[in-house]
Amino acid sequence: MKLLSSCLGIYLVFLVGCMSPQTGQIPSNQTNLVTSSQVSSQEITLDETLKIAMGQTIYVPVYSEIHHFQNRTFPLAATLSVRNTDPQNPIIITSVKYYNSDGKLVREHLENPLRMAPLATTDFIIDQDDRTGGSGANFIVEWVAETEVYEPIVEAVMVSTTSQQGISFVSVGRVIESKPAAWTPSK
Repeated sequence: MKLLSSCLGIYLVFLVGCMSPQTGQIPSNQTNLVTSSQVSSQEITLDETLKIAMGQTIYVPVYSEIHHFQNRTFPLAATLSVRNTDPQNPIIITSVKYYNSDGKLVREHLENPLRMAPLATTDFIIDQDDRTGGSGANFIVEWVAETEVYEPIVEAVMVSTTSQQGISFVSVGRVIESKPAAWTPSK
């Protein structure tokens, strides 16, 4: 597991270092973005005709900074990645909320629910300069599906290449609530 984490970290640092504006680098003046393919994800409106077969609420720890040497902090960029693992059915992300270390809501990342195509991925970005979350920040992600699906993978990748030092690690989401089949989304 340590070897896998180390390889992932090296790969991410290499990948970030090779990016240019034409290949997807996020300009520094744009923060807290949602990134996804226009073809594989679309905003939708939920109504009472939507039949829910399953859904979950997922807690994902995120670190916008970590403490190190003599109470100094090291700033981190965070990418929340939501991956639909079902090869045949879409899922609907109904809510993505970002909370700070005190448990207070910092921002909601979705104005409208987002339907994700089979095997699609959507990312939500917290810029390295955004320290509103602190070292105990978290995301709460809610999703539903109209049919039985494989559960999505929801995780956060934190990375920084400040000065000549680099750090990266992954934080895996944990289900804190499962939605019953009879559940109806709130407006």
